[in-house]
Amino acid sequence: MYEFHSFHEVHEGNTIDRPCAASKPLMALIDPRTPTSDRTMFQAIIFDLDGTLIDSRAAILDAFGKALAEKGIAPRIALSAVRIGPPLAETLRELSGSDDEALLESLAEHFKAHYDSTGYRASEVFADIPELLTALTASGTRCFLATNKRLAPTRLILQHLQWEPFFAEVYALDRETPRLPDKSTMLARLLAEQALDAQNCIYVGDTPEDEAAARANGLRFAAVSWGYGEFPNAGRLYFSTPQELCAFLR
Repeated sequence: MYEFHSFHEVHEGNTIDRPCAASKPLMALIDPRTPTSDRTMFQAIIFDLDGTLIDSRAAILDAFGKALAEKGIAPRIALSAVRIGPPLAETLRELSGSDDEALLESLAEHFKAHYDSTGYRASEVFADIPELLTALTASGTRCFLATNKRLAPTRLILQHLQWEPFFAEVYALDRETPRLPDKSTMLARLLAEQALDAQNCIYVGDTPEDEAAARANGLRFAAVSWGYGEFPNAGRLYFSTPQELCAFLR
């Protein structure tokens, strides 16, 4: 017998509990005798990165602090208050209090010098995420990554973690020139280029911004509790553990 927990689907203040085998190893949630074509309910699963799969907060804040110090700029807000997830230029503008494009570009280069060389390696993987990705890959599910993080460090992180086989493709705002304006546009590009039906796909993220981008493209959205955002209102799928998420996605 398995010990069952629940994930919560919240509708207008009411919580619907559904069972999932949370205590069973993630790979064991997949019956190897099941044909690959019958193993998934989604055409594709799209993941956010920071706050959803990895905790990069400490590494990012350290690089911000070093970049500002090297330019002799005191941060306008405490580093501990910085939101993880927005594009680099947006955060640097908030931290420096400046709209000087030359200064922001210089700060960005200092940030990249720290983060893209060694800083990215300090990112920590949330518990049970490798098992989740392994289980989805074993089931034949097509997974994609769509992140506000720049493409270069994203690929470095995937290489460092040996996660490249888990994702069919990686999308970032600077994947093309000119860079895409926002995550909503990025998801639209992903859906179009990969010939995906939005109604049969789902985006997994940790912030209301992720949810808004998904909704704008007709995607279902799965919110995770272990990231950087908060979801105070009802009306979404909400998961407390990767095991819960895996049971739903499978």
